[in-house]
Amino acid sequence: QVQLVESGGGLVQAGGSLRLSCAASGRTFSSYAMGWFRQAPGKEREFVSAISLTVGNTYYADSVKGRFTISRDNAKNTVYLQMNSLKPEDTAVYYCAAQYTSSNWRISGRIYEYDYWGQGTQVTVSS
Repeated sequence: QVQLVESGGGLVQAGGSLRLSCAASGRTFSSYAMGWFRQAPGKEREFVSAISLTVGNTYYADSVKGRFTISRDNAKNTVYLQMNSLKPEDTAVYYCAAQYTSSNWRISGRIYEYDYWGQGTQVTVSS
């Protein structure tokens, strides 16, 4: 079992920045590829970004590429999402998720491939 707790959400003006954190506890954090997803009101949950176990392989949705950066600190059992140049359309509840894998390279944008989820943190971008 892995417990995930997101933090760092809030209200920011368009063009601003936020840094989300996701702290993991339970099983070995370095055995899990990590992902960020988001869900806006009335919309389905969508992929934002993912990072592999240890080699730093990363993957971004086209909508956030060049603006968001995912990273992880295995010593702190934490994954981060640095969000710059925020837009009103980035407004959503952001969730982190963990995918158990033995591959140092594996990352995924598929919701159903993730095993554990956090409770989410609200990000609101005003225009």
